[in-house]
Amino acid sequence: MRVLLVGAGGVGTAVTRIAARRPFFDLMVVADYDRARAEAAVAAVGDDRFRAERVDAGDEAAVAALLARHGCDVLLNATDPRFVMPLFRAARKAGTDYLDMAMSLSRPHPGLPYEECGVKLGDEQFALAGEWEQAGALALVGMGVEPGLSDVFARHAADELFDGIEEIGIRDGANLTVDGYDFAPSFSIWTTIEECLNPPVVYERERGWFTTAPFSEPELFDFPDGIGPVECVNVEHEEVLLVPRWVDARRVTFKYGLGREFIETLKTLHLLGLDRTAPVTVPGAEGPVEVSPRDVVAASLPDPATLGERMRGKTCAGTWVRGVKDGQPREVYLYHVVDNEWSMAEYGCQAVVWQTALNPVVALELLATGAWSGSGVLGPEAFPARPFLDLLTEYGSPWGLREQ
Repeated sequence: MRVLLVGAGGVGTAVTRIAARRPFFDLMVVADYDRARAEAAVAAVGDDRFRAERVDAGDEAAVAALLARHGCDVLLNATDPRFVMPLFRAARKAGTDYLDMAMSLSRPHPGLPYEECGVKLGDEQFALAGEWEQAGALALVGMGVEPGLSDVFARHAADELFDGIEEIGIRDGANLTVDGYDFAPSFSIWTTIEECLNPPVVYERERGWFTTAPFSEPELFDFPDGIGPVECVNVEHEEVLLVPRWVDARRVTFKYGLGREFIETLKTLHLLGLDRTAPVTVPGAEGPVEVSPRDVVAASLPDPATLGERMRGKTCAGTWVRGVKDGQPREVYLYHVVDNEWSMAEYGCQAVVWQTALNPVVALELLATGAWSGSGVLGPEAFPARPFLDLLTEYGSPWGLREQ
């Protein structure tokens, strides 16, 4: 397998360090807008299967040419969601497979944003599913940790743990702290603003997909491995759009353990208009310039990839499932916990980016060996879960199951 990895930030760098320990690929081209960042990621692994390149992720022709020049079989997208569609189209143009960890962006309903869906996450990609299927090519979408591993857990629950499922709820929580910072998100603030301030989507079998207000339906969820109770709220996320396509459940939700202080900060950013992506005009040394308020916020905060030495605690991604097994009610939580101290010592990567990066590498290996195969635009739920979960354990990062 020959892979083009686009994006050499925190997640992309973690991908290289995880993949370097596995033999399933012949070449991984690491490409970034900042060539020095790609070169640093390659130099750190000291493996001649890796090569650095510069590419603009928004330039479809340049990405397609890079795929062709290196004879790549698959494009792995480790950029932020703004670049999903150009990279998705570039892979289709080049005739390669494609894999991402976040899907094409949503747009709220123009009149009823907190009741009805507008353009949903992934809609632009699924609209082109026929082209991919006709070409016999695969776009595996939403294959990070959440979405990604959480979706694999949903498929595993349907296949092996339940006869009928009433509700699937993704629940994400952590007890991470960052020394020296009052506010320092452990993941991209650009993406965090996007998913937290957009109208959350809920799925119900009788109603289909609909939206609620941001931070709605708070609940206290007890996370395992010493993390403990964390208040979780509804957040827009891909699992709610993916799971119902392949797994039969009456209700699907995603709730994120943000914490009251984090929620209030996001609300303030929204109140001030600092979550906007459309450029505004500001004075500059050489005259007026246009800048995106959200980009300014992101530039003002520390890069999450650099916070590992200051971070303490654990992060947990998981899927809570309620239903029936052998005629009896059952409720379980399938989860994956990463301790930041361990991920820093073992890989030199902070826990959140490492946990995100792990799962696409596992998926690439399953595709390389033929354990997973398919064509079209498919989510993780479209594939058998057991091979993924077994290989995840082989990678040295086992998952857990707790009866509720």
